[in-house]
Amino acid sequence: MKIHPHSKLLMIGDSITDCGRIYENPPLGTGYVRFVDDALQKKYPQLEIEIINKGISGDTVRDLKKRWQRDVLDLNPDWLSIMIGINDVWQQIDSWLPQNEWVSIDEYERTLGELILGALPSLKGLILMTPYHLQPDKSDGMRAKMDRYGNVLREYAQKYDAVFVDTQALFDAVLKEMDATDLSEDRIHMNAAGHKILADAFLEAIE
Repeated sequence: MKIHPHSKLLMIGDSITDCGRIYENPPLGTGYVRFVDDALQKKYPQLEIEIINKGISGDTVRDLKKRWQRDVLDLNPDWLSIMIGINDVWQQIDSWLPQNEWVSIDEYERTLGELILGALPSLKGLILMTPYHLQPDKSDGMRAKMDRYGNVLREYAQKYDAVFVDTQALFDAVLKEMDATDLSEDRIHMNAAGHKILADAFLEAIE
């Protein structure tokens, strides 16, 4: 286990991390964060790892920057897991905002780099998770963009020796055996089965 005993693990991101934490009020949500916590408590109770969920539905990396001090630095986590980028891409596909308000990949890379550098000095470990789209066709417009944003996480993981969870590669393999509709109605927000797959990949990465 890479995470040290008595560590505080803070997991931050968008709706995939939030998963009901905000509106339904289970402290860890009902998604992969809760599955990770359940597994760690069952397998390594002696480690007493504390998990904090700071996902907020709809967030982009720009939103993380606005709350980084409050939701990350002030809480002084030992380990930090970041999963962000889905909304940064999705807003461009569904035209939520005028084009001049999109989070470009340059802004995404720059902002994410600033956030990581701000947190690194006090961390014992960093975990970076790619955004994903449950679309195996790599020529699909949203999938192609998601891969580009995901590559930013890959490069930062290599640069800072972070634990890397390639969620897109994970689901590409899974979708060879099942249809995306088995996991999600919109190819993004997953049911419990999808979150369990994601949690298992996270747990494997930190073992």
